[in-house]
Amino acid sequence: MDRRKAIQRTGQLAVTTLLMPSMLSLFQSCQKENRLDWQPEFLKEEEAKTISALVDLILPRTETPGALDVKVDVFIDKVIAQTYDAAEQENIRKEIAGFNADCEKTFGNIFIDLNKADQTKILQEAETTSGKINPGVWGTSIGEQKPVGFYRSMKSMAIWAYFTSEEIGEKVLNYDPVPGIYDPCKPLSEIGNRWSL
Repeated sequence: MDRRKAIQRTGQLAVTTLLMPSMLSLFQSCQKENRLDWQPEFLKEEEAKTISALVDLILPRTETPGALDVKVDVFIDKVIAQTYDAAEQENIRKEIAGFNADCEKTFGNIFIDLNKADQTKILQEAETTSGKINPGVWGTSIGEQKPVGFYRSMKSMAIWAYFTSEEIGEKVLNYDPVPGIYDPCKPLSEIGNRWSL
């Protein structure tokens, strides 16, 4: 599956985030951060670099901006710092450490010190072995959600942050700040890109 199809299929995550205004305000504050001066609120330097490398590989820059262009890594750090309790924060530290330990065991180095080919192999393996996120309705998971692991939770958060960024919402997705008439019978072929909400 190519990246564009994957992005289109996961675009529905953007709808869920609209139900969480506090998360949106966190993301908007990330847009104002200067990448050169960015100091993580929660993550230690190596952890922040791991998250940055991970989201950059998941959503690289192509003809559209990548995850780092819209500061997805900054958003993730802010979400962890401002919305996770102490136990959840400690769990994130353990998951990042475990992820890096697996990288060292398999390839002899932590994730950020591996070449792109080895990083890609790690993510391909994680994609097949990680748990799946249950489908949801209006932000509520259908059925009991089993743990999905570090990779899947970071990927989900990265995609969520990406689609709720102002730049992607206005410049990549279809955007109409003052929508016109509602046409429920418009053929899908005439719609084009997913719509920014």
